[in-house]
Amino acid sequence: MIVGRAVTKRSLWFVRWISVSSVELNGKQRFAALWGNGDHGRLGHGSLESQWRPNVLPSSAFDNQNLREIACGGAHSLFLTDHGRVYASGLNDYGQLGVSDDRAYITEPLGVAGLPKEIVKVSAGYHHSSAITVDGELYMWGKNTNGQLGLGKKAATVLSIPNKVECLNGVTIKIISLGFEHSIAVTDKGETLSWGGGQSGRLGHGHQSGIFGLIKSDSEYTPRLIKELEGLKVKNASAGMLHSVCISENGSVHIFGERANKKLGFSEASNSSLPSMVDGLPYSEKAACGGYHTCVITGGGELYVWGTNENGCLGIGSTDVAHLPERVEGPFLRHSVSEVSCGWKHTAAISGGNVYTWGWGGSHGTFSVDGHSSGGQLGQGNDVDYIKPTKINFPRHVKALQVSCGFNHTGAIFEYS
Repeated sequence: MIVGRAVTKRSLWFVRWISVSSVELNGKQRFAALWGNGDHGRLGHGSLESQWRPNVLPSSAFDNQNLREIACGGAHSLFLTDHGRVYASGLNDYGQLGVSDDRAYITEPLGVAGLPKEIVKVSAGYHHSSAITVDGELYMWGKNTNGQLGLGKKAATVLSIPNKVECLNGVTIKIISLGFEHSIAVTDKGETLSWGGGQSGRLGHGHQSGIFGLIKSDSEYTPRLIKELEGLKVKNASAGMLHSVCISENGSVHIFGERANKKLGFSEASNSSLPSMVDGLPYSEKAACGGYHTCVITGGGELYVWGTNENGCLGIGSTDVAHLPERVEGPFLRHSVSEVSCGWKHTAAISGGNVYTWGWGGSHGTFSVDGHSSGGQLGQGNDVDYIKPTKINFPRHVKALQVSCGFNHTGAIFEYS
């Protein structure tokens, strides 16, 4: 932790917020702030500098449009405006920005090319991206080495322009979530589809035996219905690095994928490549998957977590593994949780209009170059790990609406009134 540097950043941070709020954010405009590792321009502020505290992106970066949603991926970010336009910044080595530009990275938001209709939802995976149109069509772009774009086995391994998933013609997509090398979607009928790399059972289709009893490739190159979830109307889904979670309309939580050492909260006898219901949870609404941890928000706004707890990413006050769901308390006993997002080893949540972060700050387990920390993703002004939810102090009259964690950066949408 570099104290002098953190103090300087704090001063600049408050000046920036005051400047933006007094000049640009008249009325109830929505805007983005990002923080954490700045490599490849993923924070969108025009440089490669990391940010230890939230850095506001002015509306001028998006042609003076309000922002509706942000999606943080491996090393890139997607921004969705109220007008249904998508912008992107960050690493572009696999075309994950979807822009008509062949640069390896882009440091300021640039409009995504080739989206013919208004967009209502975006999602960012580690190296791939997606968008849902106003009428439920799905477009995808970026890395496709394991079929994670759902465009068929003959599709190119890299697609730098959004492509419509044609095999879904006639199907209305409502939810999309992208993981490390796989994708999950939910239709307007509550059916769940998955595709891409199926290692560790993260697609939920079970292991398939081929000729002579050998296990076939786990990859799916087009969206495939998860049959084990048929009959359950799914309302929420999340794709992590090696596992996935779906929540049905009856509030039950179903999980599949990596669960070595019973990491993910269901019995050892269950088949990790098929969905299994997680016991011991109240009626649930939303889920988020990280590297090896999972978060669920209940109907009452309680936050439950389980999985590996490296760097304190579960927020339960220790770094002990949680084999079964545990409730996160602290500030969430006073105010309910409305949003949650997981990075590789850090977590962010919204409660009472405030953003709370915890887990990996960058000081341990970091991918460092020349001793430079890759941290800052907690937005606390340092690279220290936090094992309990810690509020990021924003100026008054700023309310957080949505939050998204990337691998080691974080972004949120705010409203200023």
